[in-house]
Amino acid sequence: MSKTQYYCASSLDGFIAEADDTLDWLLKYQGSFDGEGVEPAKGAYERFYEGVGAVVMGSATYQFVLDEVPGEWPYKGKPAWILTARDLPVPEGESVDVRMADGKVSDLYDDMKASAGERNLWVVGGGNVASQFADLELLDELLVTVVPVVLGSGKPLFDRRLPGGPMQLTGTRAFDSGMVELRYEIAH
Repeated sequence: MSKTQYYCASSLDGFIAEADDTLDWLLKYQGSFDGEGVEPAKGAYERFYEGVGAVVMGSATYQFVLDEVPGEWPYKGKPAWILTARDLPVPEGESVDVRMADGKVSDLYDDMKASAGERNLWVVGGGNVASQFADLELLDELLVTVVPVVLGSGKPLFDRRLPGGPMQLTGTRAFDSGMVELRYEIAH
């Protein structure tokens, strides 16, 4: 059964981006760990991405991807839902399926899930978009890779308290980079 997953990286103090939406703290991070049970960080994203059928993100995340990710559209072959009321450019190219959506998550969700097929719907970000899914009890799983960096301020993992009880830890993975992935099931 497919899931709706929020998969992202977070600083140790719970921020997914600097206040100006930059990610230098993540993209330039260099660390290491050689403890027991460590896994290679290389390939972890690719393994996750194999299970993704469609992605959804807010306009700030979309604009970041357009501006900062060099080369071709990184989500080729997968429908990408962009939650925005703004008129934004759409990348060109074969297998690019970008859908601008000006509406409530509750009204769009069934179409988003259907576009993912048998695979998962990935909530790419940001914290407000993830919070909208959680508010509606549409978010099934949180996969957060904690980076041992303290930012002090920035864009939060979630931008408000989530409804329901505590999340249930379902797994952890320590990477050779010193990052740790935490996997939580979200109670509905």
